[in-house]
Amino acid sequence: MLPRPVGPRAGVALSGFKAITTNRPVRPPLTLLESLPDDLQAAFEAVCGRLDGFPRVVVAYSGGVDSALVAALAVERLGARALAVTGVSPALAPHLRQEARAQALWLGMAHREVATAELADPAYTANPADRCYACKRELHGLLAPIAAAVPGAVVLDGLNRDDLADHRPGVRAAREQGVVSPLAEVGIDKEGVRRLSRALGLPWWDKPAQPCLASRFPYGEPISAGRLQRVAAAEAWLREQGFGALRVRSQGETARIELVAEALPEVLERLARGPLRDQLVGAFTGFGFTAVALDLEGLVSGKLNRDLAPPAP
Repeated sequence: MLPRPVGPRAGVALSGFKAITTNRPVRPPLTLLESLPDDLQAAFEAVCGRLDGFPRVVVAYSGGVDSALVAALAVERLGARALAVTGVSPALAPHLRQEARAQALWLGMAHREVATAELADPAYTANPADRCYACKRELHGLLAPIAAAVPGAVVLDGLNRDDLADHRPGVRAAREQGVVSPLAEVGIDKEGVRRLSRALGLPWWDKPAQPCLASRFPYGEPISAGRLQRVAAAEAWLREQGFGALRVRSQGETARIELVAEALPEVLERLARGPLRDQLVGAFTGFGFTAVALDLEGLVSGKLNRDLAPPAP
């Protein structure tokens, strides 16, 4: 059973946070629809207990599976004392912005969008290896005053245990602002996030991981709004053709398409025998790319991090 939440239910006026739309549906309480392994059950109860201890929370909410789980548990435990905030810039794909809105509405959670200005920061646009630090510094610099305006409010993020072993410069920026990472604190990893999300009946539990569009550029290659929008348009076109998990890596003026490895035989067949090749080349050159390539290794999350030097022992 889901531990009993405390505080008001979602759908009522948000206590302490201003200028929030409150005409949101009141959904039934979340319940566990399937049993969990003992260790995940214990971690789940620990997260619930951690959330119960906060007077109010602001969730750094991208709409991804991780932050959506934190948002779901926050509104379940704290009701109107939880607010989800999404940072919006050209680095956020338009469809992900829409998904974040739809998920917050499904949860009955108050949701705010704030415009971020990381593209005005050379530490971001130059695309160094610690680019994510500049991005998260900008985001949390905006979330901190939102939380500070309400007594007792704490900023939460969706960092999980696996993220701690990955190249995540943004973690440092979050720590500098005192952000709490409840999933990582109790040891929930990526698999645990999806399993718990499924058990709670969250419809997006299996949505593909979709990092920000800046991750499509090799480190050292400059990032601009136009280049981000070009990648967004190319990925949107591929999704319209029925492709699921994918990346369009932008290397110079070349688009390198990554699809899941299992899909490659069928894709190669379609490219060889049907109109897809000409349609794809026409679309991508229309977006401004001068060449298009298919990565035969397939989709590998964080592939461009391979270029980073290993950390010093």
